[in-house]
Amino acid sequence: MLRAERPVAVQETRKKEGVCYAWSDEGLELPVIDVTHPAFRLDLDDAALKSLVDEAVREMERRDKMPRFVQRLLLAFYLRGSILAARISGSRGGYLDGIGTYLLKLGPENLGAGYAKGIDRKIASSLPCLSARLRLQNMAHLIANGVSGGLEASPGRALQLVNIAGGPAADSLNALTVLRRNRPELLAGRPIFVHVLDLDDHGPAFGARALAALRAEGAPLHDVEIVMRHTRYAWSDPAALEEFLVAIDEGIVAGSSEGGLFEYGSDREIVDNLRSFAQAVPSDTLFAGTISRTDGIARRLNGASGAALYLRDLDAFASLAEQGGWKVGQVVDSPLNRSIALRKT
Repeated sequence: MLRAERPVAVQETRKKEGVCYAWSDEGLELPVIDVTHPAFRLDLDDAALKSLVDEAVREMERRDKMPRFVQRLLLAFYLRGSILAARISGSRGGYLDGIGTYLLKLGPENLGAGYAKGIDRKIASSLPCLSARLRLQNMAHLIANGVSGGLEASPGRALQLVNIAGGPAADSLNALTVLRRNRPELLAGRPIFVHVLDLDDHGPAFGARALAALRAEGAPLHDVEIVMRHTRYAWSDPAALEEFLVAIDEGIVAGSSEGGLFEYGSDREIVDNLRSFAQAVPSDTLFAGTISRTDGIARRLNGASGAALYLRDLDAFASLAEQGGWKVGQVVDSPLNRSIALRKT
């Protein structure tokens, strides 16, 4: 069972109206991302996105003109004491943990003064962080739209959201806030389960507290019956995934993995996990996930991140999905990644 205790450390003293807050295991009181709230919602047209991409290109070109030792010295100077830089640096050769990724998605205006510096707000304003925020928003809407038909057809039937490498399960929780705002009748009188399949404990623990905050009196998910459960899972063991799915109660099922399986898993791991998922769920099941783009500035920035990302174009990913028993449906682009909805073949 997920922990829900509240540690005491760095409290947020400048809370925003209508925003919920929850505590991390590290003792940071963090805002709970809600993509339906103006503090987090991103409304960017193509021209605005192009301008941001162009500025990122210019910044890379300016930096590339500097000698490498100068770049290293400047980075060491400007990034000292940065909570975001420390997280990013720690992910080199591997991946950013759930809370680290969550911090990158808060946006510059939502970082707390008690733990963030000016350089953290600059990092949070960068194109990679903006793209991560868009990725979360796109995933929330893909999941919400993808399950709406099944929810409408089956009032009262349980909804099972299965989140692989979910961390705090921000995509699942935000899909529910989107549904509650746009189609509240679809959630009424229905048991909802958010299953977080992740080897990390800290991200899911924060997710449990975030859910409790979202269900409080006057909060976006108040009076919605939602239970979050954490199961330790490594995608290198897809047989365990199938066993887990067979064991959960029947209902409307939706899988997701935002910034997880499809970006850090090997081709074989993706195919095996999708096949295990397909074999254990109903024919109308949705699976939503994200891939790291390979074109243009995305290749340069994704490659420069230092994380163990696999960069895949859409055709290559579609082939893997087909081998796993799925076909690509809706695709939503952001500058560095794509959010993709899959349906069983």
